[in-house]
Amino acid sequence: MKIGCPTEVKPQEYRVGMTPNAAREAVSRGHDVIIQAGAGDGAGFTDDDYTAAGATISTSAEEIFASADMIVKVKEPQPGERKMLREGQLLFTYLHLAPDPAQTRDLLDSGCTAIAYETVTDNRGGLPLLAPMSEVAGRLAPQSGAWALQKANGGSGVLMGGVPGVRPANVAIIGGGVVGTAAARVAVGMGANVTVLDRSVPRLSYLDDVFMGRLTTQYSDKGAIEELLGRMDMVIGAVLVPGAAAPRLISRAQLGQMRPGSVLVDVAIDQGGCFETSKATTHQDPIYEVGGIIHYCVANMPGAVARTSTIALGNATMPFMLALADKGWKKACADDPNLLNGLNVHAGQLTYAAVGEALGIDTVAPQSLVGG
Repeated sequence: MKIGCPTEVKPQEYRVGMTPNAAREAVSRGHDVIIQAGAGDGAGFTDDDYTAAGATISTSAEEIFASADMIVKVKEPQPGERKMLREGQLLFTYLHLAPDPAQTRDLLDSGCTAIAYETVTDNRGGLPLLAPMSEVAGRLAPQSGAWALQKANGGSGVLMGGVPGVRPANVAIIGGGVVGTAAARVAVGMGANVTVLDRSVPRLSYLDDVFMGRLTTQYSDKGAIEELLGRMDMVIGAVLVPGAAAPRLISRAQLGQMRPGSVLVDVAIDQGGCFETSKATTHQDPIYEVGGIIHYCVANMPGAVARTSTIALGNATMPFMLALADKGWKKACADDPNLLNGLNVHAGQLTYAAVGEALGIDTVAPQSLVGG
């Protein structure tokens, strides 16, 4: 199989879909790998690194999309890239289709087969290709929020850890999964007063044990969130419904209960955001203000630490990428129901129920496409 990896074109996206190690593994199995020139520069990988791994360097994305059987990326294909996808081509990347009807329609129209990193599962019900980036985004969230809290950036001027005689920042993290746990680890380490809210009592018990009383856990419901808002300097949205649009947890009206200069960090923005006033921003222009509240809603947070993120993502995606290349998507998915859960689009059909529900599009069962 010919595997193509183009340069990411989303603004300030410095990650790359394939590491030189992944390219080497694919080449060793008899596959052809074609990398766009400069694709790895942002993550610290040179073209020479890829050629040493046996890959071929191409000067254009057009050549890669035209010749590759499988496209491996990081972020969802942008409009110009979607125009280059073709019938029968395999796309393996993050998609986040539920809040993105335009992308969904373009993928359906292209006739390609698209497997989304964020809906591939494991035997424990986890999301192994989302987890490493969730870990990165979670760890970035408190430090990004701390920057936004600085007065020069529009924030209230509260220091996360305080100083002797001055209270630290109060931080609420809504969601105690991978993102929330990683965010809590960093926020606690910065010296903030941290409260984690979740609807799973066993998860709250786990966090209470792991952090040994260094944070507060609270069951998440509308009343609990509303009661906390007036006391929080920062709220981190870390909720996830796999493959579906994020639930809206804080309304525009509720912003009035927060202190002026408080910060909302919406890590769920790539799934539409969990605050009513959220809209996607970029690393170049990361924050905006609504009702006196600073919003940080960068949709590709891990791109800020591109080398760490690329290596972590590559470690997770490589076994699945190799299975797809070795067997073809249909046999690979038939052999691995966890990989089949990643199938979102095939030949003009939507195959992920949560996306169909969010967008009002009929879906087909993915099992029916692989003989299951």
